[in-house]
Amino acid sequence: MALRYGLFICLLLWGGTELCYPQPLWQGGAHRFLPSKPPLVVECLEAQLVVTVSKDLFGTGKLIRPTDLTLGPEGCEPLASMDTDDVVTFEVGLHECGNTVQVTEDALVYSTFLLHNPRPVGNLSILRTNFAEVPIKCLFPRQGNVSSQAILPTWVPFRTTVFSEEKLVFSLHLMEENWSAKKRSPTFQLGDIAHLQAEVHTGSHVPLRLFVDHCVATPTPDRNTSPYHTIVDFHGCLVDGLYDASSAFKAPRPGPETLQFTVDMFQFVNDSRNMVYITCHLKVTLADQVPDQLNKACSFSKSSNSWSPVEGTADICQCCNKGSCGIPGRSRRLVGQSHKSASRSRRHVTEAADVTVGPLIFLGKASDRGVEESTSLTSVMLGLGLAMVVSLTLATIVLGLARRRQAASRPVMYPVYASQ
Repeated sequence: MALRYGLFICLLLWGGTELCYPQPLWQGGAHRFLPSKPPLVVECLEAQLVVTVSKDLFGTGKLIRPTDLTLGPEGCEPLASMDTDDVVTFEVGLHECGNTVQVTEDALVYSTFLLHNPRPVGNLSILRTNFAEVPIKCLFPRQGNVSSQAILPTWVPFRTTVFSEEKLVFSLHLMEENWSAKKRSPTFQLGDIAHLQAEVHTGSHVPLRLFVDHCVATPTPDRNTSPYHTIVDFHGCLVDGLYDASSAFKAPRPGPETLQFTVDMFQFVNDSRNMVYITCHLKVTLADQVPDQLNKACSFSKSSNSWSPVEGTADICQCCNKGSCGIPGRSRRLVGQSHKSASRSRRHVTEAADVTVGPLIFLGKASDRGVEESTSLTSVMLGLGLAMVVSLTLATIVLGLARRRQAASRPVMYPVYASQ
């Protein structure tokens, strides 16, 4: 357990967080850059306290002397260091140097302080740095029985064992054009570009690099159905870019555990379905392993008529032209795996997995355009009909009011009879 208190120390030393980050300050037409490293870093280990102090403790460029620093009430001295070193280091036990411990309801709190007590150099009577006392605390959460009795259960729970085995989580998602978020709608039109992002979540695993070994597109979630279209083949060759498409891997990667690529949308000939599923076989290698013919991400450039890798030397992509990388005779179709393909939201927990994204629904067929045009024409006719009904109604009302007003203003004639 390591707890860092750089921001807390900056606040105590300088009274604010403005000096804790390397932001340029412009004053009087000149500029200076503030230190990029925190002046003090505290690591609270299981039984040890490690304090690393920058010699430029106050960020002024005036370096402090290691002999002016002590730790705790007992004044423990730092480890020996060279004059050329930029930091001064203390390594002491949690119970050493007069450190105090306090037991609260939720945590064990070890408290001490770092003291900077500058003394004049030689016969001088001046000081160029300030006196400072920086409090330091280590908080350890209380998560169980801390007595001398055995903690039950004394066996390893089954769920802990399963978690340690299921440490890699693969996923494949549709992304927005700027790669900032997952795509909200899976609909496309012919000519659009699908942005796909493959990821592996490693948890506490050693650093890994993800590769898309091969991908196939089908009109159903079954990767072995027909018709099909191969997008990635031969252990990382994006062969869809060989045709009339700009499909390619994105370089550089956002990180070794992520690989992004684009695919120009298409439709299957003589197929009435307007949806596509893309199934990819994802795998990982150690992050420091040099890419080779079996572990690569290669895209074809029509401008240079050549293959280029996301990382590694260009020769690892030469086998993409031959269609033979690694194991001879491998089928261009996805090899059968024991892992079931996943839906758009499912993810796999293995060391290599087939992951499916879809359905990708496109509106590029003639039947779809006919439906859209018919719907638009119906909407226009309905709107015109409603407008005519409203106009006739208003005209009838106005005519009726006019007739009533005319009848009210006409003089009434009564007959007069003359008596004989």
